Amino acid sequence: MRGSVLSAGMTDTAPRVRFLVLHDYGMGGLWWWVWARSAREVAERLAEVEVVDDPEAVERAGAWDLEEADVDAPVLPGGLGELRDRRDAQRGRPGFGALADRAVVMEAEGDGRRLRQVELTGDGTALRSGPEDWIFNPPVVDLFDPGLPEKEIGREEFEAQWRRARHDESYL
Repeated sequence: MRGSVLSAGMTDTAPRVRFLVLHDYGMGGLWWWVWARSAREVAERLAEVEVVDDPEAVERAGAWDLEEADVDAPVLPGGLGELRDRRDAQRGRPGFGALADRAVVMEAEGDGRRLRQVELTGDGTALRSGPEDWIFNPPVVDLFDPGLPEKEIGREEFEAQWRRARHDESYL
């Protein structure tokens, strides 16, 4: 088995289930059916993907001609293999998965979608925006990324920056 990583309490013999998996890159996405032991295993093994579990979306995707892959297969379809390689490179780094089980992470939901955002421009101006400002809100945070914990700030610091920032009109 290629680099098998199992979540706590899982075994190699746990039954595999087919998951609808999306790599959303903002203006579009790549979709696959992925066989794995759990949705968490999909996220642990493949960088920058989400498991789509909305019943209507899963039903619609059933009519699409999507490639299927096993998360443990030695070779994955185009695009998916690169996402697994990216995750394999991250796995041994300190901080890998440190934020994965939190419900709210730096104003991003547990699936990596933004809730509120403060951006600092080159001149130090702070601009704030929220879901009502964004046409698209794909997952922008990969909670297994080991580089993420070093960017985390406390609730008080975020709220102070939010209060200081002016509304970003560029999204309108």
